[in-house]
Amino acid sequence: MDPIKWIDENTELFTKVSDQIWEFAEIGFTEERSSALQAEVLEEAGFQVRRNIADIPTAFVASYGEGKPVIAILGEFDALPGLSQEKVPHPQPRVPGGNGHGCGHNLLGTAGLAGAMAVKEAIQAGEVQGTIRYYGCPAEENGAGKTFMVKAGAFEDVDISLCWHPDCYNAVLTINALAVIMVNFRFRGKAAHAAYDPFNGRSALDAVELMNVGANYLREHIIPDGRLHYVITNGGGTAPNVVPPFAESKYYVRAPLMGQAEEIFQRLVDVAKGAALMTGTELEIVNKKGMSNLLLNKTINDVYYEKMVEIGAPQFTGDEVEFATEISRSFTRDEMEGTLTRVYGKEVQDHLAAMNGSPLFTTVMPNVDSDYVLPGSTDVGDVSWVTPTAQISTTCQAFGTPGHSWQIVAQSGMGIGQKGMLYAGKVMALTALNFMKKPELVKAAKEEFEQAIKKTPYVCPIADGVKPF
Repeated sequence: MDPIKWIDENTELFTKVSDQIWEFAEIGFTEERSSALQAEVLEEAGFQVRRNIADIPTAFVASYGEGKPVIAILGEFDALPGLSQEKVPHPQPRVPGGNGHGCGHNLLGTAGLAGAMAVKEAIQAGEVQGTIRYYGCPAEENGAGKTFMVKAGAFEDVDISLCWHPDCYNAVLTINALAVIMVNFRFRGKAAHAAYDPFNGRSALDAVELMNVGANYLREHIIPDGRLHYVITNGGGTAPNVVPPFAESKYYVRAPLMGQAEEIFQRLVDVAKGAALMTGTELEIVNKKGMSNLLLNKTINDVYYEKMVEIGAPQFTGDEVEFATEISRSFTRDEMEGTLTRVYGKEVQDHLAAMNGSPLFTTVMPNVDSDYVLPGSTDVGDVSWVTPTAQISTTCQAFGTPGHSWQIVAQSGMGIGQKGMLYAGKVMALTALNFMKKPELVKAAKEEFEQAIKKTPYVCPIADGVKPF
Protein backbone atom coordinates (compact mmCIF):
# COMPACT_ATOMS: atom_id res chain seq x y z
CA MET A 1 0.00 0.00 0.00
CA ASP A 2 1.47 3.34 -1.12
CA PRO A 3 0.19 6.12 1.21
CA ILE A 4 1.23 8.85 -1.22
CA LYS A 5 -0.70 7.27 -4.06
CA TRP A 6 -3.66 6.60 -1.74
CA ILE A 7 -3.89 10.25 -0.68
CA ASP A 8 -3.59 11.34 -4.32
CA GLU A 9 -6.43 9.00 -5.26
CA ASN A 10 -8.59 10.53 -2.51
CA THR A 11 -7.71 14.16 -3.19
CA GLU A 12 -11.32 14.96 -4.06
CA LEU A 13 -12.53 13.81 -0.61
CA PHE A 14 -9.95 15.81 1.32
CA THR A 15 -10.40 18.91 -0.82
CA LYS A 16 -14.15 18.72 -0.26
CA VAL A 17 -13.71 18.39 3.52
CA SER A 18 -11.32 21.35 3.70
CA ASP A 19 -13.64 23.44 1.53
CA GLN A 20 -16.65 22.64 3.72
CA ILE A 21 -14.80 23.58 6.90
CA TRP A 22 -13.61 26.75 5.15
CA GLU A 23 -17.26 27.55 4.42
CA PHE A 24 -18.37 26.78 8.00
CA ALA A 25 -15.72 29.14 9.49
CA GLU A 26 -16.65 28.39 13.10
CA ILE A 27 -14.69 30.00 15.93
CA GLY A 28 -13.28 28.17 18.96
CA PHE A 29 -15.58 25.87 20.95
CA THR A 30 -18.42 26.44 18.46
CA GLU A 31 -17.06 24.18 15.68
CA GLU A 32 -20.09 21.87 15.76
CA ARG A 33 -20.36 21.29 11.99
CA SER A 34 -16.61 21.15 11.38
CA SER A 35 -16.05 18.64 14.18
CA ALA A 36 -19.06 16.53 13.19
CA LEU A 37 -17.95 16.42 9.55
CA GLN A 38 -14.49 15.11 10.41
CA ALA A 39 -15.84 12.60 12.94
CA GLU A 40 -18.36 11.27 10.41
CA VAL A 41 -15.69 10.85 7.69
CA LEU A 42 -13.49 8.92 10.12
CA GLU A 43 -16.36 6.72 11.33
CA GLU A 44 -17.25 5.86 7.75
CA ALA A 45 -13.60 4.87 7.25
CA GLY A 46 -13.77 2.42 10.17
CA PHE A 47 -12.37 4.52 13.01
CA GLN A 48 -13.83 4.34 16.51
CA VAL A 49 -14.72 7.86 17.61
CA ARG A 50 -14.93 9.13 21.20
CA ARG A 51 -16.61 12.52 21.49
CA ASN A 52 -16.87 15.19 24.17
CA ILE A 53 -13.25 14.85 25.28
CA ALA A 54 -12.48 17.01 28.34
CA ASP A 55 -16.18 17.97 28.46
CA ILE A 56 -15.75 19.87 25.20
CA PRO A 57 -18.52 18.94 22.74
CA THR A 58 -16.36 19.64 19.67
CA ALA A 59 -13.31 17.67 20.90
CA PHE A 60 -12.99 14.06 19.79
CA VAL A 61 -10.50 11.23 19.34
CA ALA A 62 -10.76 8.74 16.45
CA SER A 63 -8.78 5.48 16.72
CA TYR A 64 -7.97 2.57 14.43
CA GLY A 65 -5.88 -0.51 15.19
CA GLU A 66 -4.71 -1.89 18.49
CA GLY A 67 -1.62 -2.14 20.63
CA LYS A 68 1.62 -0.24 20.51
CA PRO A 69 2.88 2.06 19.27
CA VAL A 70 0.10 4.62 19.61
CA ILE A 71 0.70 7.39 17.08
CA ALA A 72 -1.37 10.56 17.38
CA ILE A 73 -1.97 13.04 14.57
CA LEU A 74 -3.33 16.37 15.79
CA GLY A 75 -5.93 18.37 13.91
CA GLU A 76 -7.64 21.73 14.34
CA PHE A 77 -10.66 23.34 12.68
CA ASP A 78 -11.39 26.68 14.37
CA ALA A 79 -11.60 29.95 12.48
CA LEU A 80 -11.03 33.57 13.53
CA PRO A 81 -13.59 36.36 13.99
CA GLY A 82 -13.80 39.31 11.63
CA LEU A 83 -11.81 37.74 8.78
CA SER A 84 -14.54 36.73 6.35
CA GLN A 85 -13.10 36.75 2.83
CA GLU A 86 -13.90 35.44 -0.65
CA LYS A 87 -11.41 33.30 -2.58
CA VAL A 88 -10.05 36.33 -4.43
CA PRO A 89 -6.69 38.16 -4.18
CA HIS A 90 -8.13 41.43 -2.90
CA PRO A 91 -10.17 42.33 0.22
CA GLN A 92 -13.76 41.16 -0.30
CA PRO A 93 -15.64 39.81 2.74
CA ARG A 94 -18.12 36.98 2.13
CA VAL A 95 -20.08 38.15 5.19
CA PRO A 96 -19.27 41.62 6.57
CA GLY A 97 -17.83 41.14 10.05
CA GLY A 98 -18.03 37.35 9.70
CA ASN A 99 -15.52 34.65 10.53
CA GLY A 100 -12.74 33.33 8.32
CA HIS A 101 -9.96 30.75 8.37
CA GLY A 102 -7.20 33.31 8.81
CA CYS A 103 -4.81 30.69 10.19
CA GLY A 104 -5.65 27.94 7.71
CA HIS A 105 -7.11 25.50 10.21
CA ASN A 106 -9.50 24.14 7.60
CA LEU A 107 -6.32 22.80 5.97
CA LEU A 108 -4.64 21.85 9.23
CA GLY A 109 -7.30 19.42 10.39
CA THR A 110 -7.94 17.96 6.95
CA ALA A 111 -4.27 17.11 6.38
CA GLY A 112 -4.29 15.31 9.73
CA LEU A 113 -7.39 13.46 8.60
CA ALA A 114 -5.67 12.41 5.36
CA GLY A 115 -2.53 11.25 7.16
CA ALA A 116 -4.45 9.21 9.74
CA MET A 117 -6.65 7.57 7.12
CA ALA A 118 -3.63 6.63 4.98
CA VAL A 119 -1.98 4.97 7.99
CA LYS A 120 -5.24 3.12 8.71
CA GLU A 121 -5.08 1.62 5.21
CA ALA A 122 -1.59 0.26 5.94
CA ILE A 123 -2.72 -1.23 9.26
CA GLN A 124 -5.75 -2.80 7.61
CA ALA A 125 -3.51 -4.30 4.91
CA GLY A 126 -1.35 -5.92 7.60
CA GLU A 127 1.74 -3.93 6.66
CA VAL A 128 2.22 -2.43 10.14
CA GLN A 129 0.93 -2.98 13.65
CA GLY A 130 -0.16 -0.44 16.22
CA THR A 131 -2.78 2.23 16.75
CA ILE A 132 -3.31 5.40 14.74
CA ARG A 133 -5.34 8.20 16.30
CA TYR A 134 -6.67 11.45 14.98
CA TYR A 135 -7.25 14.10 17.64
CA GLY A 136 -9.94 16.61 16.74
CA CYS A 137 -8.73 19.59 18.76
CA PRO A 138 -10.98 22.65 19.11
CA ALA A 139 -10.19 26.25 19.97
CA GLU A 140 -6.46 26.54 19.38
CA GLU A 141 -7.02 30.24 18.84
CA ASN A 142 -7.31 31.67 22.37
CA GLY A 143 -9.09 28.63 23.83
CA ALA A 144 -6.21 26.24 24.66
CA GLY A 145 -8.31 23.27 23.56
CA LYS A 146 -5.39 20.82 23.54
CA THR A 147 -4.31 21.97 27.01
CA PHE A 148 -7.73 21.03 28.36
CA MET A 149 -7.46 17.69 26.57
CA VAL A 150 -4.04 17.12 28.10
CA LYS A 151 -5.37 17.99 31.56
CA ALA A 152 -8.16 15.44 31.03
CA GLY A 153 -5.59 12.71 30.29
CA ALA A 154 -6.40 12.29 26.60
CA PHE A 155 -2.74 11.77 25.66
CA GLU A 156 -1.64 9.53 28.54
CA ASP A 157 -0.89 6.41 26.45
CA VAL A 158 0.36 8.15 23.28
CA ASP A 159 3.88 7.24 22.14
CA ILE A 160 4.40 9.81 19.37
CA SER A 161 2.41 12.94 18.41
CA LEU A 162 2.62 14.51 14.95
CA CYS A 163 1.22 17.80 13.76
CA TRP A 164 1.80 20.58 11.25
CA HIS A 165 0.75 24.13 10.44
CA PRO A 166 0.09 25.98 7.18
CA ASP A 167 2.73 28.60 6.40
CA CYS A 168 4.57 30.17 3.48
CA TYR A 169 7.57 27.80 3.45
CA ASN A 170 8.34 24.11 3.92
CA ALA A 171 10.31 23.13 7.02
CA VAL A 172 10.53 21.02 10.14
CA LEU A 173 9.76 23.24 13.12
CA THR A 174 13.04 23.46 15.03
CA ILE A 175 12.26 26.72 16.83
CA ASN A 176 10.38 27.25 20.06
CA ALA A 177 7.21 29.19 20.80
CA LEU A 178 6.29 31.36 23.77
CA ALA A 179 4.47 30.03 26.79
CA VAL A 180 1.38 32.09 27.60
CA ILE A 181 -0.86 32.65 30.62
CA MET A 182 -4.34 33.98 29.85
CA VAL A 183 -6.27 35.46 32.75
CA ASN A 184 -9.12 37.81 33.63
CA PHE A 185 -8.91 40.50 36.35
CA ARG A 186 -12.28 41.54 37.76
CA PHE A 187 -12.73 44.57 40.00
CA ARG A 188 -15.84 45.25 42.07
CA GLY A 189 -16.47 48.63 43.59
CA LYS A 190 -19.52 50.65 44.62
CA ALA A 191 -21.96 52.55 42.45
CA ALA A 192 -22.83 56.19 43.17
CA HIS A 193 -23.98 59.32 41.38
CA ALA A 194 -20.85 60.57 39.64
CA ALA A 195 -21.79 64.23 40.19
CA TYR A 196 -23.99 64.30 43.31
CA ASP A 197 -22.05 61.97 45.62
CA PRO A 198 -19.00 60.48 43.89
CA PHE A 199 -17.32 60.27 47.30
CA ASN A 200 -19.69 57.43 48.14
CA GLY A 201 -18.58 55.45 45.07
CA ARG A 202 -15.60 53.22 44.44
CA SER A 203 -14.81 53.00 40.72
CA ALA A 204 -13.98 49.57 39.36
CA LEU A 205 -13.04 51.21 36.07
CA ASP A 206 -10.46 53.35 37.88
CA ALA A 207 -8.95 50.11 39.17
CA VAL A 208 -8.76 48.62 35.67
CA GLU A 209 -7.14 51.77 34.31
CA LEU A 210 -4.65 52.01 37.16
CA MET A 211 -3.74 48.36 36.68
CA ASN A 212 -3.13 48.97 32.99
CA VAL A 213 -0.89 51.94 33.79
CA GLY A 214 1.07 49.82 36.25
CA ALA A 215 1.36 46.98 33.72
CA ASN A 216 2.75 49.35 31.12
CA TYR A 217 5.43 50.46 33.57
CA LEU A 218 6.11 46.81 34.39
CA ARG A 219 6.94 46.10 30.73
CA GLU A 220 10.29 47.86 31.10
CA HIS A 221 11.36 45.50 33.85
CA ILE A 222 10.57 42.07 32.43
CA ILE A 223 12.86 39.92 30.29
CA PRO A 224 13.29 41.14 26.68
CA ASP A 225 11.38 38.17 25.23
CA GLY A 226 8.49 38.62 27.67
CA ARG A 227 5.21 40.04 26.46
CA LEU A 228 2.23 41.70 28.17
CA HIS A 229 -0.97 42.58 26.31
CA TYR A 230 -4.47 43.29 27.45
CA VAL A 231 -7.98 44.35 26.52
CA ILE A 232 -10.74 45.87 28.68
CA THR A 233 -13.55 43.34 28.42
CA ASN A 234 -15.97 45.35 30.57
CA GLY A 235 -15.54 49.11 30.84
CA GLY A 236 -18.03 49.64 33.62
CA GLY A 237 -21.19 50.42 31.71
CA THR A 238 -22.41 53.16 29.35
CA ALA A 239 -23.49 55.93 31.74
CA PRO A 240 -20.76 58.44 32.67
CA ASN A 241 -22.89 59.74 35.53
CA VAL A 242 -22.70 56.40 37.36
CA VAL A 243 -19.54 55.40 39.21
CA PRO A 244 -18.79 51.97 37.64
CA PRO A 245 -19.30 49.22 40.25
CA PHE A 246 -17.78 46.51 38.02
CA ALA A 247 -15.05 46.41 35.39
CA GLU A 248 -12.81 43.72 33.92
CA SER A 249 -9.68 43.30 31.84
CA LYS A 250 -8.09 40.27 30.20
CA TYR A 251 -4.33 39.81 30.03
CA TYR A 252 -1.93 37.59 28.13
CA VAL A 253 1.48 37.06 29.74
CA ARG A 254 4.07 35.44 27.46
CA ALA A 255 7.67 34.28 27.89
CA PRO A 256 9.98 31.64 26.36
CA LEU A 257 9.48 29.31 29.34
CA MET A 258 6.37 28.71 31.42
CA GLY A 259 8.32 29.37 34.63
CA GLN A 260 9.27 32.81 33.30
CA ALA A 261 5.67 33.56 32.33
CA GLU A 262 4.51 32.52 35.79
CA GLU A 263 7.05 34.85 37.42
CA ILE A 264 5.85 37.81 35.32
CA PHE A 265 2.24 36.86 36.07
CA GLN A 266 2.86 37.00 39.82
CA ARG A 267 4.32 40.48 39.47
CA LEU A 268 1.26 41.48 37.44
CA VAL A 269 -0.95 40.17 40.24
CA ASP A 270 0.84 42.53 42.62
CA VAL A 271 0.07 45.41 40.23
CA ALA A 272 -3.61 44.39 40.24
CA LYS A 273 -3.66 44.21 44.03
CA GLY A 274 -2.14 47.68 44.17
CA ALA A 275 -4.83 49.03 41.85
CA ALA A 276 -7.52 47.51 44.06
CA LEU A 277 -5.91 48.98 47.17
CA MET A 278 -5.68 52.45 45.62
CA THR A 279 -9.35 52.46 44.58
CA GLY A 280 -10.92 50.65 47.50
CA THR A 281 -12.24 47.91 45.23
CA GLU A 282 -12.20 44.13 45.47
CA LEU A 283 -10.11 42.06 43.09
CA GLU A 284 -11.01 38.65 41.66
CA ILE A 285 -8.62 36.72 39.39
CA VAL A 286 -10.49 34.18 37.24
CA ASN A 287 -10.23 31.87 34.24
CA LYS A 288 -6.49 31.38 34.49
CA LYS A 289 -5.39 29.13 31.67
CA GLY A 290 -2.52 28.99 29.27
CA MET A 291 -0.33 27.17 26.80
CA SER A 292 3.16 25.89 27.47
CA ASN A 293 6.28 26.47 25.42
CA LEU A 294 7.26 23.72 23.00
CA LEU A 295 9.46 20.81 23.97
CA LEU A 296 11.23 19.88 20.73
CA ASN A 297 12.11 16.30 19.81
CA LYS A 298 15.06 15.89 17.45
CA THR A 299 14.38 12.19 16.85
CA ILE A 300 10.97 12.91 15.33
CA ASN A 301 12.26 16.01 13.56
CA ASP A 302 14.90 13.94 11.76
CA VAL A 303 12.30 11.47 10.47
CA TYR A 304 9.98 14.32 9.48
CA TYR A 305 12.76 15.99 7.49
CA GLU A 306 13.69 12.74 5.75
CA LYS A 307 10.10 12.28 4.58
CA MET A 308 9.68 15.92 3.51
CA VAL A 309 12.72 15.61 1.25
CA GLU A 310 11.71 12.13 0.05
CA ILE A 311 8.29 13.29 -1.14
CA GLY A 312 9.46 16.66 -2.39
CA ALA A 313 7.88 20.06 -1.86
CA PRO A 314 4.70 20.88 -3.78
CA GLN A 315 4.93 22.67 -7.10
CA PHE A 316 2.33 25.12 -8.36
CA THR A 317 0.46 25.85 -11.57
CA GLY A 318 0.65 29.05 -13.54
CA ASP A 319 -2.79 30.10 -12.31
CA GLU A 320 -1.73 29.54 -8.69
CA VAL A 321 1.45 31.55 -9.17
CA GLU A 322 -0.60 34.33 -10.77
CA PHE A 323 -3.03 34.33 -7.82
CA ALA A 324 -0.14 34.43 -5.33
CA THR A 325 1.56 37.21 -7.31
CA GLU A 326 -1.59 39.32 -7.20
CA ILE A 327 -2.19 38.78 -3.49
CA SER A 328 1.46 39.45 -2.62
CA ARG A 329 1.02 43.03 -3.82
CA SER A 330 -0.94 43.64 -0.60
CA PHE A 331 2.06 43.06 1.70
CA THR A 332 5.85 42.96 1.84
CA ARG A 333 7.88 39.83 2.55
CA ASP A 334 10.72 41.53 4.41
CA GLU A 335 9.62 40.42 7.88
CA MET A 336 9.36 36.75 6.89
CA GLU A 337 12.71 36.88 5.11
CA GLY A 338 14.29 38.37 8.23
CA THR A 339 12.73 35.70 10.46
CA LEU A 340 14.03 32.85 8.31
CA THR A 341 17.46 34.45 8.16
CA ARG A 342 17.60 34.52 11.97
CA VAL A 343 16.74 30.81 12.01
CA TYR A 344 18.67 29.45 9.01
CA GLY A 345 21.33 32.06 8.25
CA LYS A 346 22.51 33.02 4.79
CA GLU A 347 21.31 29.74 3.28
CA VAL A 348 17.84 31.29 3.14
CA GLN A 349 18.91 33.34 0.13
CA ASP A 350 19.63 30.16 -1.87
CA HIS A 351 16.12 28.87 -1.19
CA LEU A 352 14.56 32.22 -2.08
CA ALA A 353 16.58 32.31 -5.29
CA ALA A 354 15.19 28.87 -6.19
CA MET A 355 11.73 30.46 -6.36
CA ASN A 356 12.84 32.16 -9.62
CA GLY A 357 10.74 35.22 -8.99
CA SER A 358 7.65 33.27 -7.96
CA PRO A 359 6.01 34.25 -4.65
CA LEU A 360 5.56 30.56 -3.77
CA PHE A 361 8.20 28.61 -1.83
CA THR A 362 9.04 25.28 -3.52
CA THR A 363 12.01 23.83 -1.60
CA VAL A 364 12.49 22.31 1.88
CA MET A 365 14.45 24.33 4.43
CA PRO A 366 17.31 22.49 6.18
CA ASN A 367 16.77 20.66 9.46
CA VAL A 368 18.82 22.86 11.80
CA ASP A 369 18.85 23.57 15.53
CA SER A 370 17.97 27.16 16.39
CA ASP A 371 17.74 29.31 19.50
CA TYR A 372 15.10 31.52 17.90
CA VAL A 373 11.78 31.74 19.77
CA LEU A 374 8.68 32.29 17.67
CA PRO A 375 6.85 35.30 19.17
CA GLY A 376 3.55 33.45 19.36
CA SER A 377 2.02 30.59 21.32
CA THR A 378 0.33 27.26 20.63
CA ASP A 379 -1.40 24.61 22.71
CA VAL A 380 0.68 22.01 20.88
CA GLY A 381 3.22 22.99 23.53
CA ASP A 382 1.25 21.21 26.25
CA VAL A 383 1.01 18.03 24.19
CA SER A 384 4.80 18.17 23.73
CA TRP A 385 5.25 18.06 27.54
CA VAL A 386 3.32 14.80 27.94
CA THR A 387 4.38 12.86 24.83
CA PRO A 388 7.18 13.20 22.25
CA THR A 389 5.89 15.70 19.68
CA ALA A 390 7.04 17.43 16.52
CA GLN A 391 5.54 19.51 13.74
CA ILE A 392 6.24 20.82 10.28
CA SER A 393 5.08 23.70 8.13
CA THR A 394 4.30 23.57 4.42
CA THR A 395 3.71 26.15 1.71
CA CYS A 396 0.03 27.07 1.74
CA GLN A 397 0.32 30.77 0.96
CA ALA A 398 2.50 33.32 -0.81
CA PHE A 399 5.83 34.00 0.84
CA GLY A 400 5.50 36.75 3.46
CA THR A 401 1.72 36.49 3.87
CA PRO A 402 0.88 38.10 7.25
CA GLY A 403 -0.60 35.86 9.92
CA HIS A 404 -4.28 35.97 10.86
CA SER A 405 -5.18 37.87 7.71
CA TRP A 406 -7.74 37.96 4.91
CA GLN A 407 -4.93 36.92 2.58
CA ILE A 408 -4.61 33.59 4.42
CA VAL A 409 -8.37 33.07 4.28
CA ALA A 410 -8.37 33.51 0.51
CA GLN A 411 -5.44 31.14 -0.08
CA SER A 412 -6.73 28.53 2.37
CA GLY A 413 -9.82 28.08 0.23
CA MET A 414 -8.09 27.30 -3.07
CA GLY A 415 -5.36 25.27 -4.77
CA ILE A 416 -2.34 26.88 -3.13
CA GLY A 417 -3.44 25.95 0.39
CA GLN A 418 -4.79 22.57 -0.69
CA LYS A 419 -1.47 21.50 -2.23
CA GLY A 420 0.36 22.32 0.99
CA MET A 421 -2.35 20.46 2.92
CA LEU A 422 -1.99 17.26 0.88
CA TYR A 423 1.81 17.44 1.14
CA ALA A 424 1.54 17.70 4.92
CA GLY A 425 -0.85 14.73 5.03
CA LYS A 426 1.60 12.60 3.06
CA VAL A 427 4.56 13.59 5.23
CA MET A 428 2.67 12.79 8.44
CA ALA A 429 1.50 9.44 7.05
CA LEU A 430 5.02 8.36 6.02
CA THR A 431 6.46 9.57 9.33
CA ALA A 432 3.86 7.68 11.38
CA LEU A 433 4.43 4.50 9.35
CA ASN A 434 8.19 4.82 9.82
CA PHE A 435 7.76 4.82 13.60
CA MET A 436 5.38 1.87 13.41
CA LYS A 437 7.92 -0.11 11.38
CA LYS A 438 10.90 0.80 13.58
CA PRO A 439 10.29 0.36 17.33
CA GLU A 440 13.84 1.50 18.00
CA LEU A 441 12.89 4.97 16.74
CA VAL A 442 9.93 5.13 19.10
CA LYS A 443 12.25 4.14 21.94
CA ALA A 444 14.79 6.81 20.96
CA ALA A 445 12.12 9.55 20.79
CA LYS A 446 10.74 8.58 24.20
CA GLU A 447 14.20 8.43 25.78
CA GLU A 448 14.95 11.91 24.44
CA PHE A 449 11.62 13.11 25.82
CA GLU A 450 12.17 11.58 29.27
CA GLN A 451 15.61 13.16 29.48
CA ALA A 452 14.17 16.57 28.60
CA ILE A 453 11.43 16.55 31.25
CA LYS A 454 13.61 15.11 34.00
CA LYS A 455 14.83 18.52 35.15
CA THR A 456 11.55 20.36 34.60
CA PRO A 457 8.42 18.25 35.09
CA TYR A 458 5.26 19.42 33.38
CA VAL A 459 2.82 21.63 35.27
CA CYS A 460 -0.48 22.26 33.50
CA PRO A 461 -1.06 26.03 33.13
CA ILE A 462 -4.83 25.64 33.57
CA ALA A 463 -5.93 26.22 37.15
CA ASP A 464 -8.13 23.58 38.75
CA GLY A 465 -11.81 24.26 38.28
CA VAL A 466 -11.38 26.44 35.18
CA LYS A 467 -13.81 25.47 32.43
CA PRO A 468 -13.02 25.60 28.70
CA PHE A 469 -15.74 28.18 28.05
